[in-house]
Amino acid sequence: MSQDMPVVLHVDDDEDVREIARIALEVVGGLKVIQCASGSQALEVAPGAKPDLFLLDVMMPEMSGLETLQHLRELPGFEQTPALFMTAKVQPRDVEELLETGAAAVIRKPFDPMTVSDEIVRIWQHEPARPAMAASA
Repeated sequence: MSQDMPVVLHVDDDEDVREIARIALEVVGGLKVIQCASGSQALEVAPGAKPDLFLLDVMMPEMSGLETLQHLRELPGFEQTPALFMTAKVQPRDVEELLETGAAAVIRKPFDPMTVSDEIVRIWQHEPARPAMAASA
């Protein structure tokens, strides 16, 4: 994959959010997106998908986004894969805790489908990014 178009492994238990994210990232942003409905599915898919970054919902049943990231980090080759969290909980302390886990950024839900792919590419390219992306007004 080219340096400016990462393959994104998106994990979210909400089917509607997955569909909006797929359209935002693939159709609007031109990114390749592999989607999973759970952390356990992500652990099965990741080795074969070889994503360039993880986009994880924080609050999911059975395995949270944080737990999913911990397990993904245990898989060979994914120890340093950039991770972004998506959440509606964007109070400064919540964001700080997520960033302390090694996440590259926290993207606020609801996200702007027209700009979220650009924000993700910027983060992936290690350009300065805001800790929590505000929803478009």
